[in-house]
Amino acid sequence: MSKIWDDLKSNMKDWSNAAVEKAEEVSKVAVAKTEELTKISKIKLVIHQLQRDKNKEISALGKLVYNHSKEANMSNFTGNSEFFSHVEKIDSLNVQIIEKENEIKKIKTETMDDSEISESIVDISSEELDSAIDVDEPLDKADEK
Repeated sequence: MSKIWDDLKSNMKDWSNAAVEKAEEVSKVAVAKTEELTKISKIKLVIHQLQRDKNKEISALGKLVYNHSKEANMSNFTGNSEFFSHVEKIDSLNVQIIEKENEIKKIKTETMDDSEISESIVDISSEELDSAIDVDEPLDKADEK
């Protein structure tokens, strides 16, 4: 009977040590994922603000074009610096938005590479658990050993 308890204690220690290691690894993965989501959320907030600024510029450009077309019967904006100022601001905002979207893609690809590694860490196979504790073996048979 003493051997059974010694084996059981040994197996429980092995299993609990393995479980603690897995829990630590899982928590590290969770922290990394949280950091990734925080970075992406901050960038998305910046993108949203840039899109709002772009919409304001487009609206201002539309008002300018409407007013010049309606009041001055002007449909050619070749020499109009105000017109080109709005166009340049819109183009600049588009470039900034694309840069921020590329930052998000870069963060996601970096974490995808890390997640492939972490998936192998997180997976706990049933064979590992069974080897730590032989759950299929009834206690009566264990007494016979």
